[in-house]
Amino acid sequence: MRHRGLAALTVGALALGVAACGGSANGETSSSDAGGKLSGTIKLDGSSTVAPLSEAAAEMFQADNPGVRVTVGTSGTGGGFEKFCNAETDISDASRQIEADEVDACKKAGIAYEEVQVANDGLSVVVNKANDWVTCLTVPQLRKIWEKGSKLDNWNQVDASFPDKELELFGPGTDSGTFDYFTGAVNGEEGNSRTDYQATEDDNVTVQGVAGSEGGLGYFGLSYYEQNQDKLKVVQVDGGSGCVTPSKETVQDGSYKPLSRPLFVYPSDKALARPEVQAFTKFYLDNAERIAAQALFVPLTADQEAASRQKVDSLAKG
Repeated sequence: MRHRGLAALTVGALALGVAACGGSANGETSSSDAGGKLSGTIKLDGSSTVAPLSEAAAEMFQADNPGVRVTVGTSGTGGGFEKFCNAETDISDASRQIEADEVDACKKAGIAYEEVQVANDGLSVVVNKANDWVTCLTVPQLRKIWEKGSKLDNWNQVDASFPDKELELFGPGTDSGTFDYFTGAVNGEEGNSRTDYQATEDDNVTVQGVAGSEGGLGYFGLSYYEQNQDKLKVVQVDGGSGCVTPSKETVQDGSYKPLSRPLFVYPSDKALARPEVQAFTKFYLDNAERIAAQALFVPLTADQEAASRQKVDSLAKG
């Protein structure tokens, strides 16, 4: 998505020896002195799912640029866009594309921006290693298990062909972006989930719970399953086009539905006029694979990375 009046973001513009000054979203000034040292404050807010990526990027960037302070808030994608379109932030983290009403709000406020994909997100549904009756679950079956008000507590209630075995559920707490993502994708609305399960903000607790219960079932990020695949069995998901195994490739190509999605950052044109924001945005893309690995997300494909770089490079023509 391309929008009007975007500031130039080129290697030349990012040369740290070029002096520049400007105002930030929170009224602070920024600069790049003749010695090439960046300073100023960069303010991000938005998706709690994207936050770990931006936090990793911020930590790495600040290590190289100690004069720059990068803050990352978690108001949610919608709350982040509200702040962004009010010129309260420099970059908005988003786990979905900007919506029509948000586009209008930014347009009315004179906020131009660019949509840049920085990673892919995928969730895995896992069961106990001894579970030999389930290899694939449909989205309606997952909804039947997890939707608000569900009382399912036995595998044979999920499917008559499954054994008479207690179903024990494990998953993230309600403050987790993973919880919001899963309930939105499977149950149709964020927060629309049963509460009588063993909830935790520590994925390792879910690993231990499912691994210790023959009838256990849980969910968390794909990368975390990959780190614990010796202890767990992953379940294929049928989003309507057949059973698909979650993997780096099926998340990247979008065939693992509905539990895969792209993740974005939205820098504003005024923010990108400041050298520290230009440098940070470029750093985010230059180190996208390393950042995704540290934050336990699926990295961009070569084509996705090329498309994101092209958007960044196109800012010079804005």
